[in-house]
Amino acid sequence: MNSGLLQRRIVSLTFLAPLLWILCFMLLPYGIILVYSFWQQKFPSFVPDFQFGNYVKLFAEPQFFSVILRSMTIATTVSVVALCLAFPFAYYLVFKVRSARLRMALYIAVIAPLWVSYLLRAYTWKTILGSEGILNSALVWSGILPEPTDIFLYNRFAMVVTMTYIFIPFMVMPIYTALEKIPRNLIEASADLGVRPFATFTRVIWPLAIPGVVAGATFTFCLSLGDFIAPILVGGADGMMIANLITSQFGTALNWPLGSALSMLLLFIVLIIIELSNRAAPTDRVTLG
Repeated sequence: MNSGLLQRRIVSLTFLAPLLWILCFMLLPYGIILVYSFWQQKFPSFVPDFQFGNYVKLFAEPQFFSVILRSMTIATTVSVVALCLAFPFAYYLVFKVRSARLRMALYIAVIAPLWVSYLLRAYTWKTILGSEGILNSALVWSGILPEPTDIFLYNRFAMVVTMTYIFIPFMVMPIYTALEKIPRNLIEASADLGVRPFATFTRVIWPLAIPGVVAGATFTFCLSLGDFIAPILVGGADGMMIANLITSQFGTALNWPLGSALSMLLLFIVLIIIELSNRAAPTDRVTLG
């Protein structure tokens, strides 16, 4: 057999495996959910149909719209809080820590929780924020509170804290990578030109760090938006998010068409966020004058 033909066949087989994987485990399930989203529920089952009633219901009924709005608000808050914590930490690692060994140790300390069970990490914060948890014990011991309180748990505050802790590694990693790639000669040139440190940050470091910020914000927002474990553990009655609503529609409500419409809406929101992050093309131009 011709060696060139053999190489082409090998290349074709190499691409065939991931294409089949995408087709079987991504496109086909999404296609099935898309078809279900146009069906109609007729209790106790559902029948094939082609109508947009399920999508109209998501925005026409206040309870669905409020859950969608709450989910996006919480995901945005988690992204902002994670950015405010992750950027100074990554900046400190890259520009202030001189020891490569210490820098790597601190970096691993941030991403190490990813090796632990997600459920365990979420449940840890339920224990910390509970009435018998570490936070309440410390406040009572210091005399700030006369007795333990449950105001720290089963609310949006607990959800934001828990999800920020869980997803902050996805914010730190891209920001750290972007900052590490900044040429040091640009910063040195800025200092040689007499530019103040704050101006160097705004004109040199920040513009070149935007790719990491956008990537981290995209990861954090999308992961927070689709989370359903943290709302169950620490969210309480007012903590239902869109993923919990999808679970209930496919489970207890047995309304697969509406659950499919919610799933497609969640996918559509995520795709919009990814597209916006791609369009937020960061500039690689820096100005010192």
